[in-house]
Amino acid sequence: MTAVWVGFFFIYGLVFGSFYNVVGLRVPKKESIVSPPSHCTVCDRRLTALDLIPVGSYLFLRGKCRGCGTKINAIYPLMELVTGVLFSLAFYYLGFSIELLVALLFISMLVIITVSDTAYMLIPNKILLPFGIAIALLRFVSPLEPWWDSFLGAAVGFLVLFLIAIMSKGGMGGGDIKLFFVIGLVLGTKLTLFTLFLAALIGSIVGIIHLRRTRQGRKTPVPFGPSIAVAAVISYFYGNALVGWYLTLFT
Repeated sequence: MTAVWVGFFFIYGLVFGSFYNVVGLRVPKKESIVSPPSHCTVCDRRLTALDLIPVGSYLFLRGKCRGCGTKINAIYPLMELVTGVLFSLAFYYLGFSIELLVALLFISMLVIITVSDTAYMLIPNKILLPFGIAIALLRFVSPLEPWWDSFLGAAVGFLVLFLIAIMSKGGMGGGDIKLFFVIGLVLGTKLTLFTLFLAALIGSIVGIIHLRRTRQGRKTPVPFGPSIAVAAVISYFYGNALVGWYLTLFT
């Protein structure tokens, strides 16, 4: 029966992932997420139900608009697939529990900010605030051990990123700082710091690859949000195991 529910959550994730693409692309531009309906941004053709099947439509249409043939950005099916995988993974590890709600909200927020930061290098407050409030309330029902660690983690995550932003003279965006506040609520102090370490590592690798591919200067801005999101997901599901493994290397 678990396998069946894992499959259902995968499908739910695909569907919600499609919606999160819309949210991540429209909210930073202060556009409605409801109107106008989904459409091609080039030929303005309204998308039909067949055009909106998560992942499947992209493969069937070979990554092109049915109307004008414009190439569709691969981030759309990628984020749908990622959301499906992470939703199913969350259920597999957590089952039906309050913590599952925390995980689903956390994953949803990270997917949306990945889309928005990739597209506009912006992590909107309109995304962080509602997710942050919902997660904070759930932490009273599904607390970490000790119960106050999530709130200490939020404070530490915010302050550390704030200090980095000051010392780097703007090298860290305000959205990243506030994102780490929410990450602290979910992960607690230890795993929030581990997320920062992991995000810096991932961000460095991504930055080097990006600069070599584009042959741009070192001061070319690269969105840090996606690296934070990947690091946060790894920390949420496997952080304690990874930290334990790391510590054994020095004992």
